[in-house]
Amino acid sequence: MPTLTREEQIKKDNLELRHWGYMQQLLRDMGGFSNFAISFSIISIITGAATMYGHGISYGGPMVYGWGWPIVTIFTLFVASSMAEIASAYPTAGAMYHWSSALGGPGWGWFTAWFNFAGQVAILAGIDYGIALFAVPLLGLPQTQTVFLTVYALVLISHGVFNHYGIRIVAWLNDFSVVYHIVGSAVLVGALLLFAPMKPVSFAFKETWTASSYPFWWAFLVGLLQPQWTLTGYDASAHITEETVDPRRNAPWGMFLAVLISGIVGFILNLVTTLAIGDLPATAKAENPYLYIFTNALGGWTANAILWMVLGAMWFCGLSSLTSSARMLFAFARDKGIPGWRRLATISPSHKTPAVATWVLVALAFAIAIYSKTYTAIVSMSVIGLYVSYVMPVFLGLRARLNGRWKNFGPWNLGRWGAPVNIVALLWVCFVSILFIAPPNQLAGYSFAGVLAALVIYYFAWAKKHFKGPLKLTATEEELMTTAPHAPKSAQAMPT
Repeated sequence: MPTLTREEQIKKDNLELRHWGYMQQLLRDMGGFSNFAISFSIISIITGAATMYGHGISYGGPMVYGWGWPIVTIFTLFVASSMAEIASAYPTAGAMYHWSSALGGPGWGWFTAWFNFAGQVAILAGIDYGIALFAVPLLGLPQTQTVFLTVYALVLISHGVFNHYGIRIVAWLNDFSVVYHIVGSAVLVGALLLFAPMKPVSFAFKETWTASSYPFWWAFLVGLLQPQWTLTGYDASAHITEETVDPRRNAPWGMFLAVLISGIVGFILNLVTTLAIGDLPATAKAENPYLYIFTNALGGWTANAILWMVLGAMWFCGLSSLTSSARMLFAFARDKGIPGWRRLATISPSHKTPAVATWVLVALAFAIAIYSKTYTAIVSMSVIGLYVSYVMPVFLGLRARLNGRWKNFGPWNLGRWGAPVNIVALLWVCFVSILFIAPPNQLAGYSFAGVLAALVIYYFAWAKKHFKGPLKLTATEEELMTTAPHAPKSAQAMPT
């Protein structure tokens, strides 16, 4: 097959979108690196460390960062690979919602969309409220709820403005964010290795310590919320497929590589941070253990400069999260699946962005922070909502694969390893979903149960009769045969 120019590829991608019944409304301008960058930025290993490091160290102690990170990374790669394979076959902004609809019907798609929507709101709240929790003490402001919420609102508004008015700027910032995170992680690791007294590596693999009242084995599992929450949000690569050139290859590679690289770099960053702990009980009791470690290890202006750099990485993370969430909400509204869909499905004519969806998400994220009394409850809700939406289409894809109904694999596919990888992904998500609603995260469990009950009632009262799922084919079979990419039997290299 001859190599296409960028313009020819975009035309081909736009025509293929017609296969799903949609006109090209969003600006298709992102390459493979930009697609990877948005997922990598949302994962944001620096944000995960700065906001949730204390949770891991207080429950599972150093072993969360010795054994926990590699374990979570490996199993998350099974989930990401399963999702990437489906993204290659169904390259639309609806992502998991469209995948479930295509593989299981509109009812499956509807529930997938709502779980993903709930998770998207919660993860945006978790990231941006985490910025407020980090920034207020760094700025020396009074640590009151009013101050935290004011800073949180300002952060959300800044992300809303960028996502409404400047998608090209957002794309450039996402690209820059990758370099920022890699260089920033190197600076953090280098500063600790140079200036902090380091414990032996065995400290992170043998120290069975917990500040909780739970048995160590359970406390260790509870502490896994930190790496699991950090390695979340990579579905962004799928949500921006309608803005990505050659999405059948670029979206799945963006998703997979974001998890792989974040897992490796995050393990190094968190391991070195853990080895720099001086007094373990004092660190766990600190208001922000991450701040405490760097302040004690480096002191003075060096620590402040590095912590301001951390704050920048967190801001990039929230920016990317809102970009992804707005595309998901826009796609669901475009198919009339949510109240107020007419307004939510509108695109700003001058900026080519889902402006209404963007600001609705900003408002909802602010509201959820007021409702949730604890930060870990927000984090738990985001992990459960997103990962349930991740594996619903994986389950349906596995079922369709085994009974021979799914044959239109994309160029990025798992081949004969697909079914085993899917099964491991499903088992892992079942495990973490149960884990993160168990004590001490009961509020997340109650919230999840309430959302599920409301969705079931809403579905049988209205959606089952009225919701028809994604739009139908509009391209002719001849157009599809001559324009849709042909899927080879194995994954191809990520295009440049």
